[in-house]
Formats: sequence, structure tokens, C-alpha cells
Amino acid sequence: MLDQTDSRLLAELQKNAHLTAEALGEILNLSPSQAGRRRQRLEAEGFIVGYAARLDPTRIGLSVQAFVQVQLTTHAPEGARSFATLVSTRPEIISAWTLTGEADYLLRVYCADLPALNRLIHQILLPHPAVARVQSQIVMDQFKADAPLPT
Repeated sequence: MLDQTDSRLLAELQKNAHLTAEALGEILNLSPSQAGRRRQRLEAEGFIVGYAARLDPTRIGLSVQAFVQVQLTTHAPEGARSFATLVSTRPEIISAWTLTGEADYLLRVYCADLPALNRLIHQILLPHPAVARVQSQIVMDQFKADAPLPT
């Protein structure tokens, strides 16, 4: 169970994962050692699964963001496993979800440009034997950045 202090600690770390035990302690009205122990416990218990830098996609040459819906021809386990393996090997697919409804999967992708997105769809995804249909939506503008999880 998370108490209010744990929730506040998690919220602060989502804003800035570089916070030291001293800074966390100051924010949470704890000693640095108490703040550090809480962070270590939350890491050990799996509430914190890692730390990562968030990059600006346009600064690193990724100007096209899209969501790609994929419908499979069959839901046989081998086809789904094979498709999941394909998705896991493609760096431009940054996240993937299984869905209810018409589409079986939703993929979030970043590509350098529209030709790169076209190649991903027509040369990688559509030729896969388990894929029946692909539909893409190109992001025009992301007016709310990926936000921290509510705690």
C-alpha cells in the first residue's frame, strides 16, 4: 500500500528523476536518509520500474508520429507471437497495445518522414502473414505532452 508520502515521492520523481535524497527529503519534509530509503523500497517493490531521459523527437530527426491500427487475419497463437516478435524488433514502434474492438493492435510509431512511415507499413507490417489490414493516423500536433501517471 502507498501512503500519502509515497504518492508524493512518486509524483516528484516523475517530474524529475534526478532528485537527490536531500532534495526529496526537503520536498517531503523528511530526512535525506528517510527519503532515500522510501525511494529504495518503492524501487524494490516494483512501483518504480526504471529511469529514462525523454528526448525531443524532432531534434533527433523524427518528424512524423503516427498511430497504426493492425487487424490480424487470424488469432492463432503462432501468428500473434510472430507479429509480437516483429513489433519488438522495430525501433520506430515505441509502444504497442492489444485492443478490444475492430483493431487487434495499436502501435505508436515515430519515423523520420512520410516515406519512412510508408515503408514501415507497406514493406514491414502489411507483408507479415498474420496481418489482414493496417490503418494509420498521422499526428498533426501533440498539444498535451506525455504526462506523468496520476498518483
